[in-house]
Amino acid sequence: MSKAITPFDVSAAALYVEDRWQEPFARLRREMPISFIPDSPYGPYWSVVTHDLIQQIELQPQKFSSSSDLGGITILDPPEEARLPNFIAVDPPVHTAQRRVVQPAFNPSEMARRETEIRDRTRRLFDSLPVGETFDWVDEVSIELTIGMLCILFDFPWEERRDMKRWSDWASEVSPDHDEAWTALFLEQMGQMLAKFDELFEARRAEPPADDLFSRIVHSEAMGHMPPMERIANIALLIVGGNDTTRNSMSGFVHACSLFPDQFEKLREDPSLVPNAVQETIRWQSPVTHMRRTCLEDTQIGGQLIEKGDKVILWYISANRDEAVFKDADKFDVTRENARRHLAFGHGIHRCVGARLAEIQLAALFEEILARNVRIEQVAQPSRLASPFLHGFTAMPVRMVPIG
Repeated sequence: MSKAITPFDVSAAALYVEDRWQEPFARLRREMPISFIPDSPYGPYWSVVTHDLIQQIELQPQKFSSSSDLGGITILDPPEEARLPNFIAVDPPVHTAQRRVVQPAFNPSEMARRETEIRDRTRRLFDSLPVGETFDWVDEVSIELTIGMLCILFDFPWEERRDMKRWSDWASEVSPDHDEAWTALFLEQMGQMLAKFDELFEARRAEPPADDLFSRIVHSEAMGHMPPMERIANIALLIVGGNDTTRNSMSGFVHACSLFPDQFEKLREDPSLVPNAVQETIRWQSPVTHMRRTCLEDTQIGGQLIEKGDKVILWYISANRDEAVFKDADKFDVTRENARRHLAFGHGIHRCVGARLAEIQLAALFEEILARNVRIEQVAQPSRLASPFLHGFTAMPVRMVPIG
């Protein structure tokens, strides 16, 4: 069986920095839903770009592994000493046991309690924003809100919050340029994070078990006694999942409303559309560009033979623009009936455990903007993250302008 060889290396960071990834993926969806690139800066890999095929692979963890021992969840093959063996980068049964520890911290009653905190913090942050003056939405809103939530979840000192942002950036960086110097700096940053969280761990161990996320991790059999690198890997996962992805969706909403101002007007006219607008923002922005799996046995799928040991990249950003599922997929549409079918949170056993928390944070932000009767206007083009893993923004100059 001959391999479908892709004409595009969709791992190139320039595609995302320059915001020109849409057409390569559209062509791949039309012509070769599964394709192979024999040589790239990340080595050979398969690209899976359609909604249905990504779902099929996600539902077969027994054939497509997430294990960090085989390379983990990103296109990058990190050196062994820089691998992060967290619960999203392991397979069942270990994954099952570790996820079971974290899952209850995101149950409906806990989320209801968190929602009150989130809305209060969002309101107070908006009180501090300048009206009619230019400021950076990414730095002053998206990062502040998401890092603030993490400080609450982990009892992290507010005055040290930018340390957490820095560690998150290091833990999520994917680049083919990583060398020994980068690895040394990475391990230094992870060591700093480990030292800080060891302090927090010891303080929590001295307290009785509680129902919040951090206490569950500290006091659990499955996660409370991990080796240091594994423990910090799981903390890094929760920080990246709770920070980078939500903050990029918060910024994505402002950018989407700039490109499609009629959709913001629809929200103003009918605020009951906010929950659906949250799903549409996550679909349209796709804050996680890809996830990686490693094939455990020769498997035929989508007319292609994927061999044992092959690297398989699931391009969520493409699945969420799949015209076979989403009509006018490149359009941001707050009334889209099937917006919730997006794969931005993954699918199957690895679906994002904190999805509901992200949705609450986004809804609180949208509703605060509407309640204040303001428009967030971009005053210059945003700058974008140079990454094939996270799809986001590094800066977005805006002005908050009263309406009417």
